[in-house]
Amino acid sequence: MSKNIHLMIIDPQGSFANPAGELFVPGADHDMVRLGTMIDRLRKKISDITVTLDSHRYVDVAHPSMHISSEGKHPDPFTIITASDYDNGIWKCFNPRWQARINDYVHQLEATGRYPLCIWPEHTLIAATKKIEAKDKNGNQVIVDGKPFMIDFCGHAVVESVSAALLKWEQENFGIVNYISKGSNILVEHYSILKSEIVDPSDSSTSINTDLIEVLQNADEIIIGGEALSHCIANSIRDICNNFGSENIRKIILLTDCTSNVPNFESLGENFIKEMTAKGMRVTTSTDYLA
Repeated sequence: MSKNIHLMIIDPQGSFANPAGELFVPGADHDMVRLGTMIDRLRKKISDITVTLDSHRYVDVAHPSMHISSEGKHPDPFTIITASDYDNGIWKCFNPRWQARINDYVHQLEATGRYPLCIWPEHTLIAATKKIEAKDKNGNQVIVDGKPFMIDFCGHAVVESVSAALLKWEQENFGIVNYISKGSNILVEHYSILKSEIVDPSDSSTSINTDLIEVLQNADEIIIGGEALSHCIANSIRDICNNFGSENIRKIILLTDCTSNVPNFESLGENFIKEMTAKGMRVTTSTDYLA
């Protein structure tokens, strides 16, 4: 009997995996090429595929527009905002009616011990596009009528190296990729595929995705790749394991050549791998898996 192999791809989107992306993770473009190649190679062996889509709005608790300093300036990307910063008035919410809510949030977030509030560049914005210079297959600038040719770029979309492979998988297996959106609640961060960092009681999309847990429990192996290792991969796998039962953790296989860390957060990714392999998670590469 063939194995029930579930492929989970975390946020394989242009904002992270295209050099033109707002929050490009160095190496992610090559990660996704390798992942797409593996999907093509194992097209008939992969039983199910789940893909998460980071889905943000311009106004977001982790974007500069939400916060303002006493000098009237928004924070720069990668600024860390602590609970004491809000207590001491170093930062406050740009919209006064959300001041108490955001103040409570940064305190709750800090109490989890996972991450402080990090301000990111606006990324994976729902339905947003921008103009970028077109490049040929060799990475050279495309010139038309003496001018750089411009194309629309959507950071929310899945990069072509993965989307093309997913489409072939659907066509040849009469399958349906399960796309899961996360991150559109503007008042909480949502790194993990399973739940937001702090659950919003008024929004069920931020709570534990029990349907997904049930699907994963029926899999023989769960292979995982995507971006970024230090954040969305790490939180997703931790949350799966915390709600999965220790006997199931060995089902999880991380594709180490299909994920990269956000720069300056490499230690988070390294510590995550040490932590989860000690609990039973396995690691391999896209070329070694079922070679």
